[in-house]
Amino acid sequence: MKTKHIAGALFFACTFASGAAIAADTLRFGLEAQYPPFESKSSTGELQGLDIDVGNAVCAAAKMQCKWVETSFDGLIPALQGRKFDAINSAMNATEQRRQAIDFTTVVYRVPTQLIAKKGSGLEPTSASLKGKSVGVLQGSIQETFAKAHWEGEGVKVVPYQDQNQVYADLKSGRLDATLVLAPAGQSGFLSKPDGEGFAFVGAPVRDDKILGSGIAYGVRKGDDALKTKLNAAIDKVKADGTIDKYAKKYLGNIDISTK
Repeated sequence: MKTKHIAGALFFACTFASGAAIAADTLRFGLEAQYPPFESKSSTGELQGLDIDVGNAVCAAAKMQCKWVETSFDGLIPALQGRKFDAINSAMNATEQRRQAIDFTTVVYRVPTQLIAKKGSGLEPTSASLKGKSVGVLQGSIQETFAKAHWEGEGVKVVPYQDQNQVYADLKSGRLDATLVLAPAGQSGFLSKPDGEGFAFVGAPVRDDKILGSGIAYGVRKGDDALKTKLNAAIDKVKADGTIDKYAKKYLGNIDISTK
């Protein structure tokens, strides 16, 4: 009996070691597939979007195979900490608050936050330019946090909305002078539609790494330095060979996502 137990244990150990070797070549990416154009599902149920294509390219550069694990966005960090997957790839900004819970790779790309206003309005995303004006923001967003921190105390009326589409409606009707949004969302949700005619991004993207984050990066567990190093090298490779720029053009048009 003891011999059988030993043999069984040895078989299990070998099988486990083999499985570990296979797992080492697989990268399990956690994501919420409900955020186009970054990640979503096609009509046939296939994952698609900027993060999917770039993620697959990063896996290839790292000589790994991507496996995608879906969960809700607010559950991504707990699921990563619980080892349900190896890294987060879900258009997550590397903010100071998130860095307290997990580590991040080097920034993959930066999605700008920009101001939308009427063409020719002369407005700029500064407190001096917007003083006395009304700026709509999505309630609970980092754009609301930014606008309140930088503009509200300088005489700018920051108006939170539960629905960004209502912001666009009030902007078009003249009840608002501008809105501060994540650029791809503003482009696809308003500027590219008939209601957005006569409006445009005005001024340069706003910056505050503490509030808005330093850019989109892959989240990894604290202490997982080997994976972080491997992913950083792969990210650098796909940046250098133009892969990220190619997919950004495909999904985001002319929006600048460079990390400079």
